[in-house]
Amino acid sequence: MPNFAPVEEQLTYLKKGSAEIIREADLRAKLEKSRATGKPLRVKLGMDPTAPDLHLGHTVVLRKLKHFQDLGHTAIFLIGDFTGMIGDPTGRSATRPPLSREQIEQNAETYKAQVFKILDPKKTVIDFNRRWMGAFTADDFVRLLAKYTVSQLLEREDFHKRFQEEKPISVHELLYPLVQGYDSVALEADVELGGTDQKFNLLVGRELQRAYGQESQVVLTTPILEGLDGVQKMSKSLGNAIGIHEPPLEMYGKVMSISDEMMWRYYELLTDVQVSEIEKMKSEAHPMQVKKDLARRIVADFHSAEAAAKAGEDWAKQFQKDEVPENVEEVHVSLAEVEYSPGEERGLPRGIADPWGPTHVFIDLAKLLVRCGLAESRSDAGRKLKQGSVKVDNAVETAPRKAFPELVQPLTLVLRLGKRMRKAVIHPQ
Repeated sequence: MPNFAPVEEQLTYLKKGSAEIIREADLRAKLEKSRATGKPLRVKLGMDPTAPDLHLGHTVVLRKLKHFQDLGHTAIFLIGDFTGMIGDPTGRSATRPPLSREQIEQNAETYKAQVFKILDPKKTVIDFNRRWMGAFTADDFVRLLAKYTVSQLLEREDFHKRFQEEKPISVHELLYPLVQGYDSVALEADVELGGTDQKFNLLVGRELQRAYGQESQVVLTTPILEGLDGVQKMSKSLGNAIGIHEPPLEMYGKVMSISDEMMWRYYELLTDVQVSEIEKMKSEAHPMQVKKDLARRIVADFHSAEAAAKAGEDWAKQFQKDEVPENVEEVHVSLAEVEYSPGEERGLPRGIADPWGPTHVFIDLAKLLVRCGLAESRSDAGRKLKQGSVKVDNAVETAPRKAFPELVQPLTLVLRLGKRMRKAVIHPQ
């Protein structure tokens, strides 16, 4: 029989980093019953495998599932391989393009591996909602649809706004919250977790459980984590995300790039540091040291303590001592890939001798930045050069080209762009 912590102690742990609990009195009652009977709560978190990789924004709610798991409750990670084919309309102003079954299955496999960076694989129940939805008959769907009204669905902000703006709403999108809600019925969930943007869907689960004769689940929402810009929500498509599979130094450097103000929010949502300790750090600790500790904690969570320590050392070499870290990524390129053509193509007037002479070569820095993965395109690289954001061997470069003596052996250049660094090795042939 599990030995559960006192209810108030559990509530304090669960409320840290939570946005809303509907209803807290219900959660307290469920925890009291669980403690009295020795039966753990069934806590559900569903995610649709619509992208192959998770970022730190996804882990906010995953950490909350881990908190329930730490307290001895049953953590159910539900992969929405059925709902993923419908497409969650949350926050969408247009119908989401459906993913193929193959894409869903590929992404689902990567999710299974990634969530265990946070959850205990021995104590986590992994399930798929196709297990019951795939067996649904036409009769089952009719019975499900009869338990909700169109007017209730149109109360949802996304649908209401699109309806008012006369933008199309596909019928299958209206199914989404009902199918997600039925997942809670199928799993007999005591608690369902989700971001604040999922509140409508989670509340539908409460309604459907009552309609199917079950006790309503408690809904616990977590905040949406802002990305590196501190403004918009973390998203890979916005370029402000920290992926949980990124190399340790890259991850460490990105955490160090956030603002001091945003740092405290990351502490609250991405670590298990208690609120009282965070408040103490705010008044007593130096912001730089506190941010280094945050970066170390986050890297250690997804790699190892050793990798986090090494990333900290390399970051200090790179940005505080202007040294080159030992494990900076090397990119090997041929001169032909990045050389700028001589003569007129170099912008020289007709009839004027080349002042550099034949013993020099010009490297197209824009091409080199793209080749090394530090810019998305030559125009993007050109903008970054004009802005003075690029360093070559620790010197700021703003021109698109740079002259070097003719290469007889490989030329190594250390490229820096913001917090990112590459070692380019340019071979003569």
